[in-house]
Amino acid sequence: MTNDEVCVTLENPSNKLYIDRTEFHQPSSLLSNSRVSLTGEIILQTKNLGKQYKSRWAVHHLDLEVHRGDVFGFLGPNGAGKSTTIRMLLSLIRPTEGEVFLFGKSLEKEREKALLSIGGIVEKPDFYQYLSARRNLEIVGALNGGVSKTRIAEVLDLVGLASRAADKVKTYSHGMKQRLGIAQALLANPEFVILDEPTSGLDPQGMKEIRDLIRHLASDQNKTVMLSSHLLNEVEMVANRMAVINRGELVTQGDVAALLEGGEKVVTVQGRPAEKVRNVLSASGFISKVVEKGEAFELTMSFEDVPELARALVREGVDVQALVPRRSLEEYFLSITESDVSDGKEVKR
Repeated sequence: MTNDEVCVTLENPSNKLYIDRTEFHQPSSLLSNSRVSLTGEIILQTKNLGKQYKSRWAVHHLDLEVHRGDVFGFLGPNGAGKSTTIRMLLSLIRPTEGEVFLFGKSLEKEREKALLSIGGIVEKPDFYQYLSARRNLEIVGALNGGVSKTRIAEVLDLVGLASRAADKVKTYSHGMKQRLGIAQALLANPEFVILDEPTSGLDPQGMKEIRDLIRHLASDQNKTVMLSSHLLNEVEMVANRMAVINRGELVTQGDVAALLEGGEKVVTVQGRPAEKVRNVLSASGFISKVVEKGEAFELTMSFEDVPELARALVREGVDVQALVPRRSLEEYFLSITESDVSDGKEVKR
């Protein structure tokens, strides 16, 4: 295998494919070759990144920044361009326009060096079904310059598969295969791990296992993780920074807590007597929507007006039992990707 080649596995693992800089549309995973220690806060940066298929832009004018130590949520509806972006980041397809910088190195000009500390999964990982998990990792490791048995044992233990290492992959559940895919991406001990929809198709327990693994990679293994998903609540529980794309374009990017802090929130109020609560709500001029749910009231209002609401309730003699402002990632996501179905144009960006 030459320095300009990348080995990827296919759904039929009896056939191996080596690719250079040409387009490849059905990748399974990409494994980095070795670990290097690089400095600099921004480890991934894209500038005006775009991919065009005939007249359609799958990704357009995309500017991303991932900082060292981030768990970076990469969010968007199905078909928003997430997997296309990740394929470009891993050099599995070539951009139509723009640049990718990994650890400060141009992916176009210094491809081999830029990819040294990257490991990732794109879509569904595939394996030799009739071989054991350990043997699968040995084969992948050999194709990428060799990996020690000790390292294979470490990554299997890291993803919780040590006790099943000798079992054939065909006996694995979907969640176990997802974890084995992550083990494959971690073989070369990369600093930056990119995971494309790692919880897709999993049950709640499987999602929790992947979520716990991502937390462990970030906090205990000191890895930067980029997590692509449309499962918003999953990302909200693990990510510190995020970007949202819609129809191939960046909608917003930044710190998760800061992005969720602004704008209108849903505030749940519960107090007695209920009639006094209704009077306060109807007299206020800053509540845009009120929905009664049993003994509670759900209000749509600005976060900045919550203290004034609390004072008004107490002033009117309401026994306040609960006043809970919230804005989930799902509510925020829907608010900024809301589209006008009738004409296909976005209403909010």
